[in-house]
Amino acid sequence: MDNKLVFATNNLHKLQEVKNVDGLNFEILSLKDIGFSGDIPEDFDTLKENALQKARFIYDRYGINCFADDTGLEIDPLGGRPGVMSARYAGPQCNPEDNITKVLKELQGKAKRTGRFRTVIALIMDGEETFFEGTVEGGILSEKHGISGFGYDPIFLPACYQQSFAEMDLALKNKISHRAKAVQKLIGFLLEKGG
Repeated sequence: MDNKLVFATNNLHKLQEVKNVDGLNFEILSLKDIGFSGDIPEDFDTLKENALQKARFIYDRYGINCFADDTGLEIDPLGGRPGVMSARYAGPQCNPEDNITKVLKELQGKAKRTGRFRTVIALIMDGEETFFEGTVEGGILSEKHGISGFGYDPIFLPACYQQSFAEMDLALKNKISHRAKAVQKLIGFLLEKGG
């Protein structure tokens, strides 16, 4: 089996996280590595549909085995928001800081602050589509802690830990994160297939 897989993402932070996951016996190629530049559409209302749309977009154009993910922060007192809209929660031109500010404002005065990060990966290998999901439960801090990571990491405190994702060593985050859990399922599947 060809041990090259394209990760259909423009997010260099995600790419780096996946490349650092222990036990990865596959060479992970970026979109730049295959000569693609531009945006990949994600027009759907669920993480699973968006992940599949992104994977199909690259697979159909390049014919290379690939996977894509979609990730959302689901906050219980906000009815699961921002969810699938996590990256654009504060508006189409927003940045991560804007998103954090909006979440913290909406959570002001709320005692319950539970939530989870959820990642869905869609793999297309030789035309076959398979899905993997990873979740990490936790809570939303009342202010930012730490400078590592990206997105909502400075305000997410994983259950049973005393550090936000943005305060954690990357190696630890890559053992317990939603994306790492989904990627480990992906790797297990690939190894079963003979990779």
